[in-house]
Amino acid sequence: MSNMRTYLDFEKPIAELESKVAELQALEDGDDSAVSISEELRTLETKSREALEETYAKLTPWQKTQVARHPERPHFMDYIHGMVDDFTPLAGDRLFAEDNAIIGGIGRLKGRSVMVIGHEKGSDTEGRLKHNFGMARPEGYRKAQRLMGIAERFKLPVVTLVDTAGAYPGIGAEERGQAEAIARSTDTCMGLSVPIVSVVIGEGGSGGAVAIATANRIFMLEHSVYTVASPEAAASILWRDSARAIDAATNMKITAQDLLEFGVIDGIIPEPTGGAHRDKSAVIAAAASRIDEALSEFVGKSSDQIRKDRRQKFLAMGRG
Repeated sequence: MSNMRTYLDFEKPIAELESKVAELQALEDGDDSAVSISEELRTLETKSREALEETYAKLTPWQKTQVARHPERPHFMDYIHGMVDDFTPLAGDRLFAEDNAIIGGIGRLKGRSVMVIGHEKGSDTEGRLKHNFGMARPEGYRKAQRLMGIAERFKLPVVTLVDTAGAYPGIGAEERGQAEAIARSTDTCMGLSVPIVSVVIGEGGSGGAVAIATANRIFMLEHSVYTVASPEAAASILWRDSARAIDAATNMKITAQDLLEFGVIDGIIPEPTGGAHRDKSAVIAAAASRIDEALSEFVGKSSDQIRKDRRQKFLAMGRG
């Protein structure tokens, strides 16, 4: 498995160690001779684990952006399979089309009926094209509004999983009212009388993320990022040079740790050493528990209390 893994640029030393470990394991498995290589293997395994822990303990904001975009990172459908029972997808915005960049439907999370909505990036070339890399068009946000309306009618809490570089900026999307769809989706979140809990599972890109993340509680995975614009876009705007994305990422305060400090998010869900893709089921289980805990806070609260809680949260941002 190790040698099939996709490694990021800054993981090269780890990749070398892990491939050596894999080679030695293969030798040990196939070696019947008396010469034991197990001691060398243990030493190398320890060294490899330590290199991984050391690297991930001090990731820069740009490295975190790369981890958040890792092709093997668990996506929306992985979370659905791992934490939602009896998921029934609901398609279409009833106005124009079905947008596969945003998926939503009803299911049960730890026994509680919920409406789950989120971005799906796709995990192979065909999937990425089908889901437009998780970049939604207006019909995606209009579908989200429609599903939130159903949740409101049937008193279902809403869970949203955010993973997008941003809303799709194509001409067709703009012609069909992209900005209006995002604004109305954000407004719909704000007005819900049922609790809404959001988790940024990868990238939270600008209005494309806020449109479904205007929630009572917002959590981020440890190595996810939440940005006002992607580092590349910000570098293009500020310095007319997208190659300065590293500088932009460093200056923009986009990490979960920074945003928790600013009070923009409510908590961080830990990832396994080496990122969420190294132990998908553990991350999904941790996210499910955190979402369930957050939803439990609102049991027995009135519609007004739930709405007020959400509004106060956003009004308080930037005031301290």
